[in-house]
Amino acid sequence: MGLVVLSLLVFTVLATDSPDQLNSAGALYSKSVDLANAGNYTEALQASDQALALNVTSLVPVIQANRAGILVMLGRYEEAITAADVTLNAEGNLTTAYSIAWYNKGNALRSLGKLDEARTAYANAYALDKSLVPPDMTGPATSATATRSPLPVMLVPVGIGLLVIIRGLNRSGK
Repeated sequence: MGLVVLSLLVFTVLATDSPDQLNSAGALYSKSVDLANAGNYTEALQASDQALALNVTSLVPVIQANRAGILVMLGRYEEAITAADVTLNAEGNLTTAYSIAWYNKGNALRSLGKLDEARTAYANAYALDKSLVPPDMTGPATSATATRSPLPVMLVPVGIGLLVIIRGLNRSGK
């Protein structure tokens, strides 16, 4: 049941994106998650950028939240902050994406030595998702670790299926 609820929250805004573009962007997003989980961050970034190039507006916040974590792992902290901010400025019911973006932004800020801003970002992430516990920042900074993807790979096909159902209901109601 939880999977369906999350899918509905994430994918109810998808009605304006074409199914082919959505499928392609979803596949590239999934590929970027798999590559990042395997530690292949350069390739993961390439897949994320390819997904963004398809301009599927409903997936941009999710892709950018994930992309922020990839950029942190590549040591590209300013770009990671920019990617996180894209998600944080998006409108919608994107609590999971927002929490991941805040956490990844915290990692970038911490790596840049901006500890007060990092603490605020981590606190914002934790307020949205209690599993995103802020790291201990009393000692020297260690290499940041990316947090989990805001959209589990297995939810992409479920969300696409829901999109098809929602679009069908919208059309039959006309």
